[in-house]
Amino acid sequence: MEFNIPAMSCGHCVGAVTQAVKSLDPAAQVSVDLPGKKVVVQSSQERRAVAAALAEAGYPAQ
Repeated sequence: MEFNIPAMSCGHCVGAVTQAVKSLDPAAQVSVDLPGKKVVVQSSQERRAVAAALAEAGYPAQ
């Protein structure tokens, strides 16, 4: 699943986004494209659960 995250702007953001997904699903694979402000997540969790975890961390996905 792919998410656009406009609020993501630095290395700290990348770490926070990755940690938010991993806290929901420790086995998830997270690939971050910082310049494109996109995150690709491979997880057994539902998309809305991942989106909620991102939003809770302060990075609402579009």
